[in-house]
Order: sequence, then C-alpha cells, then structure tokens
Amino acid sequence: MSHDQHGLAMTGAGAAAVRHYDRAIDDLLHFRAEVEAEANAALAESPGFAMGHVLSAYLGLLTTEAEDARAARARFGAFLRGIDGGIDSGIGSGGIDSGALLPRERAHVAAVRALLGGDFLTCGALLAGITAEHPRDALALAAGHQIDFFTGDARMLRDRIGGALTAWHEDDPHLGHVLGMYAFGLEEAGHYDRSEEVGLRAVELNPRDVWGIHAVVHTYEMQGRFGDGLRYLDARVPDWSSGTFFNIHNWWHYCLYALETGDVPRVLAVYDAVLAGGRACMELLDAAALLWRLHLEGSDQHERWRALADAWPARVAEPFYAFNDMHAVMSYVGAGRIAEAEKLIAGREAYVAEPHPGVTNHDMTLRVGLPVCRAIVAFGRGDYGAVVDLLHPIRHRVNEFGGSHAQRDAVQRTLLEAALRAGRRDLARVLVSERISVRPCSPYNWLKQAAVAEAMGDGAAAAVARGRAGELARSGIVGASG
Repeated sequence: MSHDQHGLAMTGAGAAAVRHYDRAIDDLLHFRAEVEAEANAALAESPGFAMGHVLSAYLGLLTTEAEDARAARARFGAFLRGIDGGIDSGIGSGGIDSGALLPRERAHVAAVRALLGGDFLTCGALLAGITAEHPRDALALAAGHQIDFFTGDARMLRDRIGGALTAWHEDDPHLGHVLGMYAFGLEEAGHYDRSEEVGLRAVELNPRDVWGIHAVVHTYEMQGRFGDGLRYLDARVPDWSSGTFFNIHNWWHYCLYALETGDVPRVLAVYDAVLAGGRACMELLDAAALLWRLHLEGSDQHERWRALADAWPARVAEPFYAFNDMHAVMSYVGAGRIAEAEKLIAGREAYVAEPHPGVTNHDMTLRVGLPVCRAIVAFGRGDYGAVVDLLHPIRHRVNEFGGSHAQRDAVQRTLLEAALRAGRRDLARVLVSERISVRPCSPYNWLKQAAVAEAMGDGAAAAVARGRAGELARSGIVGASG
C-alpha cells in the first residue's frame, strides 16, 4: 500500500509511480502542461495504478475537447476491461485485483464513468462524496471544481472547497492552491470582499498560482475595479503570462480591463500577440469572446474573425459542450459566415430532438445554448428585436451552460445592445440601471447610460454620463503600465 503526498492510501503504485503521480498533481494545480507527461510516466511505472488511470481520464475529459474525451474513453475503457468488466469482480484479465481497490478509488472510478457518459452532475455529486470523506484529496477537489465551473454552479464552486478547507493547514504546500479555488468560488457566489482577501492570501503563499491570480482578477472585474486589475496583473506578469496552459485566459482578462479604458489598440496588440495563436477550445472561446465585445461596439475585425472561424469547425463537429458552440457561432457570424452558424444550429436542433438520458450537455444545449446561438445569428442579421425576444427570457439562467459571470457577460451585453438598437428603450434603461447599480465605476456602463439617455431625448443626461465614463477611464489608466 502506498500513499500520496497528502497522506491518502493508493493501490497498485510503486514508489516511482507515486513520485510521478505527486508531481502530476502539483502540475495540475499549477496548470502546467507537464501534468500529462507525469501522469503517463506514473502509468508506465505501474500499469495497474488505479488513481493514475483516474487522473489520466480526468485530464482528457475536462478539456471540453471532444477528441480528448474520445481518447480518454478508449484508455479508461481498456483499464476497466483489465479488471474484468468493471470494479465488481475479482482479478481481471489485466492482472488488476478489482477487489483490492479502496472505497475512495472505487468512487473515483464511478465518477469517471459518469463523466465518460456525459453526466457532469452525477460526476460532481460523486466527487463531493469523496471530498466529504477525504477532504485532502486534491484531485477530487480540482476535478470537482472544474465540473462546477462547467455547469455554472456558483454555490458548489464556493461550498465544495469551503467544506474541505479546515482539513488543510498552514504547512501544506498546496494550501495556497486550495485557497485559490475557494477564492474563485467566493467570487462567483458574490462574496467579493472575502474573495479578494482569500485570493490575495493564496497568491502570497504561492506567487505562481495562476488560478489564485485569476480569482483576484475576477473579483476586480465583478466590482468594476479595472484599474486595480490592470495594476495587479502588470505587477505580476512573469507569474501568470507564460509557462502554463492558462496564460491565454489571463491575457483575456487583461484585455477586458484595457477595453474599459477604451484602449482598443492595446487590446488588438495583445490579441495578435497571444490570443490569435490559440488552438484549444478554451483559447478559441477567449478569442471569440474578446472580438465579440468589439463587434458589439461596431468594430470591424473581419480578418481576425476569418482566421478564428477557420479554427472552429473540427472543434464543434459534434455536440459536446454548449458553451463552446456559442463561441463558434460568434466566430462564424463575425466572419460573415451566417450559413455555417445556421448549419451548426441545425445540427444541435437535431441533437436535442433525440433523447440523451443523463447527458448534461443535452439540457444545456436545449435550455440555453440554442437560444443564445440563435440570438447571435439574429444579431448578425440585424434582427435586434428577435435577439431581445430570445435572450430576455433566459437572462437569469444563462449560467446553466457554464462559464463564469465575466464570460457570460458577453450574452448580457448582446441583449443590452440589441435592446438599444431595437428601440426597446424601457428595457435598455432597466438593463443599464442594473449594471450601474452593481458596478458604478465601469466606463462601459456609463457609456450605455449615455446611449439610453440619447435614445430618450435627454441630451444633457447623455453628456453627463459620457463625461463620467471618461473620468473613470482616465482614473483607471493611472498607474497601469503599457
């Protein structure tokens, strides 16, 4: 019997495999690409290492890439066949004694099997059960945290980690990473002061905790503190901007702050230097989300859209994750390829017309993904009234298809811009009032207040709002480096 670095017992692993597994968990918590090589090395040392197979499966299944999921399904299927059809009988043909698996390992295997079947919710619940009994299981925490993110469950993003936190102590080398996850959950659940406090502590413990940095950045975004966000990221560029598979996303956050200041040239420079080179779904959706914000403000980026649209077809060839579909449709619309967007939507309509029991993405697509994708196409066609009719009824449940508040704000901004262009002045006023009441220091919100005032014929109020936007933008630039 061996134990991992957090004191948890594991079966089927020799000393060398354990060392690779521990390094893989460390890489995973740091978002380092080396995690895959270390996981593979652990299995090469001990082919019957159950937790090694579980880790490898999570790595493939939590990328939102259909091709990665297929590969993970094949690998984990071979592992299950090696224990003679599952974990319920004795020694399988692969020589792995399924009866020797520990209850925690069996629970992880069940969670992976649920995820392989597309059931995010059951997987998340099983992982929560593991965490309740084994709060120092870093893999269960990290995988569950990602599941909560993919399903947009703010309460669980907070409580899954919060419920385990007292089992971690100051001398734990990964306490900072657990705090970083908790800070993000606090932010998504709206506890901004506490989130900032916990996130800053996480980064103090580990300056290269990119998820902790990301949590602080989200907190500033939600509060409209874009100047603080720019200064925070500028002061830590070496810690977050390279060396991980998360650096592009943090550059996306940097661009959101720069957009608030009105610095479009800086945004496009970062886009061309960093975001345009993305190839994974997570990177492509960041690129699309940024260009879409520019598109809503009338900025034509056709060549950038064209290159981005070219990268999506293979990634969304089959239904897998509705949140990715939305960004693919944005890219097609931005590039003027409405027919490709409509083809994707037609494929998803056929998908939801058939039953897919237990597949979380089916309900995501039906309830949120399709209405949002149809609205984006309607926006591209200039049918702004249809955009409002599609988005307004679902605006308070857009979280159901995953992502963060900051990411989903693209949908809310689309609704607001469509309301303005469709002449739905009362709705536009309500939407802007909601935004300003929550984030009164956002220049974007005040510019939209000016647009509403102009639509209502109040030129004086519009001038005041534009002036306020300018003051806020200038104050945010002060102290931020280029």
